[in-house]
Amino acid sequence: MEIWDRTQEAVSAVLGLGAFAVNDLAALGITNQRETTVVWNRRTGRPYANAIVWQDTRTDAIAANLDRDGRGNVIRQRAGLPPATYFSAGKIQWLLENIAELRADAEAGEAIYGTTDSWLIWNLTGGVDGGRHVTDVTNASRTMLMDLETLDWDDELLSFFGIPRQMLPAIMPSATGDGFGRTSTGNLFDRELPITGVLGDQHAAMVGQVCLASGEAKNTYGTGNFLLLNTGDKLVRSANGLLTTICYQFTDRKPVYALEGSIAVTGSAVQWLRDQLKIIQSAAEIEALAAQVDDAGGAYFVPAFSGLFAPYWRADARGAIVGLSRFHTDAHLARATLEAICYQTRDVVEAMEKDSGVHLDVLKVDGGVTANSLCMQLQADILGVEVSKPVVAETTALGAAYAAGLAVGFWSDADELRQHWQEQHRWVPTRSDADREAGYRRWQKAVQRTLDWVTVN
Repeated sequence: MEIWDRTQEAVSAVLGLGAFAVNDLAALGITNQRETTVVWNRRTGRPYANAIVWQDTRTDAIAANLDRDGRGNVIRQRAGLPPATYFSAGKIQWLLENIAELRADAEAGEAIYGTTDSWLIWNLTGGVDGGRHVTDVTNASRTMLMDLETLDWDDELLSFFGIPRQMLPAIMPSATGDGFGRTSTGNLFDRELPITGVLGDQHAAMVGQVCLASGEAKNTYGTGNFLLLNTGDKLVRSANGLLTTICYQFTDRKPVYALEGSIAVTGSAVQWLRDQLKIIQSAAEIEALAAQVDDAGGAYFVPAFSGLFAPYWRADARGAIVGLSRFHTDAHLARATLEAICYQTRDVVEAMEKDSGVHLDVLKVDGGVTANSLCMQLQADILGVEVSKPVVAETTALGAAYAAGLAVGFWSDADELRQHWQEQHRWVPTRSDADREAGYRRWQKAVQRTLDWVTVN
């Protein structure tokens, strides 16, 4: 219940600031961390277990078995996703197999599943007194259960995981006037409010960055990195380790698709330096520490703590620091950590160009790590592409607001949204092409050292 409790606390705190009143709100938008899985009882409202977060690897055997008998290729074709611990379906299967009486309740229609958006909407719209059990297409596209063409749950994919269809929420467009329901009176707010926009966090960031035209891309730097390229109405099936996903769908229009490169560990590698190695006291300190040296001195850090995500999808990989010599210091390791964030992004950009034929002229960036100017300069140097940060760095929340506002006519169209976007800073590459390519070749060599480290059953 902690997610719901914290939501109540957050809303109360914001309203308590007095910046606006409930009567000022035209609609609500929700954005959430994708793939994280919650299963709860529709009669009691109680979850059957703790949520299983997106980085949890307990489903590695489930994911590995999908590729051993050919089911994995069906998932790739219909859902656009490779079998991996990242996505929701394996987490639901694990819960069904490990929680007593859950399967019986699921088959009886009592146990229901959702990502965090569904859990919040269900509670906001009445909970046990008739809460709406819904999600949007972006979150549904991250389960390995939705057909990207029909935008509906696929019975064959459900059978792969033994998931009863009645567990699943109804799938709605990301922006819709009435599909998600209205908040119940007295539930956080003093009046009913329509919930008209829902987007998974990375899709919301695309909207917040107004990457609404084919060929536009953004990279969000958080716990991991998530780079999305808008492919318009073209469903591009990746041959280079990327995800094919829904970018967004507004009202009754056709869906817009995207290619995505999901990287598991970037900002969390900085947290590792802080919490485990204790070479910094706060994440912000890494910039000054890394700036003490001109480069990483030939050291490379591949933070494959939970395997490698895009474009490798290697659950057998584990983290490695290579190229160490006696002279290396904590400053070199700090700089190698920032470079790892940027090199992993280049891995994804390389795959994206191969899949789409689109060469980026500029990369829009957002998220916490963009406060680190050294890291963003390294990103421009390693990519050989200009990097642009907007004035509003919290583009995920902004994108959810944009979707909600479009649904109720608060904003008229995408052109009006583009007028709000403003650049705060731009980083221009300074490294020579020869140095850039030499560094990337060494990075690729370092990645190879992390593979085949653990056995996945």
